[in-house]
Amino acid sequence: MNGSTFYVMIAAIAALVLWRRTRSMYRPIRGSGIRLLIPLLFMLPAVSLLFNPDVNEPAWSFGAALALGIVFSIPLIWTTNYEVREDKLIYAKKNWGFIVAFLGIVIFRFALRQELSSIDPQGQMALFMMVAFGYIIPWRVVSFIKFRRLVSQSYPATES
Repeated sequence: MNGSTFYVMIAAIAALVLWRRTRSMYRPIRGSGIRLLIPLLFMLPAVSLLFNPDVNEPAWSFGAALALGIVFSIPLIWTTNYEVREDKLIYAKKNWGFIVAFLGIVIFRFALRQELSSIDPQGQMALFMMVAFGYIIPWRVVSFIKFRRLVSQSYPATES
């Protein structure tokens, strides 16, 4: 895959994420919130990149990539909240800070990719997937917890 194809693909994925996120601000989240965790299932095939025998990066680099991902998750977690609106349904709170944080992460990843161009392509892809795991998994899990907490506060169990 040449460089321009990669950038177009990443830009398309980022645009899709932002489109879905802004759209979710206007649509209620139905059910138990399990749908918030579905993107984690789509990440399962990428786990094979971490165990690719052609990747010869030291263990500390995977630890650093995971730590960087966790740092990236913090602004996403801070800017993702939910609210009960007048119709008694739960929506994602309108927060344009999320869009700024997400775009900042994408831009930083592009810059980091240029900086790490000396690493072989398989190693680079494995490290960037570790970064992605580091911010997507905590962000989605904490978002699910925030949603479930709001559900339990908004719709307390009725006593029999």
